[in-house]
This record gives sequence, C-alpha cells and structure tokens, in this order.
Amino acid sequence: MAGVSIVTEIRDKALMKGLGGLMLMTRNTQPMMNVIGVGLVASTVQRFITQTDPEGQAWTPVNKDYGADKRNTRILTESGRLRDSITHFAGNDYAQVGTNVIYARPHQEGAEIVPVHADHLYFRIGGRLIVADRVILPARPFLGISEDDETMIRHTIEGFILRFSRSR
Repeated sequence: MAGVSIVTEIRDKALMKGLGGLMLMTRNTQPMMNVIGVGLVASTVQRFITQTDPEGQAWTPVNKDYGADKRNTRILTESGRLRDSITHFAGNDYAQVGTNVIYARPHQEGAEIVPVHADHLYFRIGGRLIVADRVILPARPFLGISEDDETMIRHTIEGFILRFSRSR
C-alpha cells in the first residue's frame, strides 16, 4: 500500500506457541489472519466515528476558521475517502491493515508543509487569504492496535486453535 499501513506482530509467548502449533497442523492460517484483518479494519473505521487514536485519545481539533469552510464537522471525513479506503491483506503469518490514499501518512504521523516553488504558502481560510512560511499538520493516528484489538486478536487465535483441535 502506497499510503500507510500497519502489520500485526504477535508477541504473546503462549499465543505464539499455539499459533506455531496451529501452523504446523494446518499449514494454512490465512483464514484466521483474514478474520484478524477484518476486525482491525472495523476498529480503524470506528476511530473515524469516535475521532480518537488507537489509545483512545481524542484527535487534535481542526482550526475553527478552517472547520467553518468544511461540509461537516468530523475530522478526517470531509469526503469519507480516507475512511472508506481502509482495507486489509492477509497471509499465512500476517494481517496488514492500511490505505493507499496518498494523504494518509501525513494525517497518521503529522507533517510540516513548506512551500516548494514559492517563498510562502498561500491559501484561504474563512474567506481570508493566509500567507505562511509553513503549516504544521498534527498527527491524528487512525491506524494502530488498541487494547480491544489485542483482545480480539487473542480471542480469534484461541478460537481457531480450539476449533482446529476439536476437528482432529
């Protein structure tokens, strides 16, 4: 994904042992990783509703004058394109969640916008012309693993291990 993504890495030793056993038994854990990916997409999309990062912290509010020009008051949802682009890929040993939207990374990590072909940046906010040397875009993380995500991942792996062990 060209935009920004996260890859789930399991560090819980008991889960890793169980997952290793499951991989030895089934040779195919992609369905389980797919379920984890779907769950992570759902929690990521939920963050656009709650306007919070994976740790539950509220995103930095938008500038009031800038927000007045927007179609809605929701942060990072002017068109819904970023939220709607969140997707996942799953393999035998990974679940990757992210987006290919080019402006995702600056919103996820924050950025400093500086003029490239001029001495200043020029833009309008609230009908006023703004001239600036730089603009700081605050980080508003939407990708990441929350405590609830960790619980979902653990339960998903445990459920697959239990179902597989019962079917043998």
